[in-house]
Amino acid sequence: MIKARVTVTLKNGVLDPQGKAIEGALGSLGFSGVGSVRQGKVFDIELDDADKAKAKADIEAMCEKLLANTVIEDYSVEMM
Repeated sequence: MIKARVTVTLKNGVLDPQGKAIEGALGSLGFSGVGSVRQGKVFDIELDDADKAKAKADIEAMCEKLLANTVIEDYSVEMM
């Protein structure tokens, strides 16, 4: 069993209205000094595979095809 964590975030320069809303909410809750908030998604994936290189390639294909909109999002894969 191979486990991986995929983190998907908006690319720099892409507007993040949800991050802006969180930023404003943190300020109204009394948390000062918050300069910027960007939100993203995290996927924890388990694969029944013994070959770590093949598993990473499969997960990157999943990101390209489904998990990330690569026009506006970046992703990173951490094998565990």
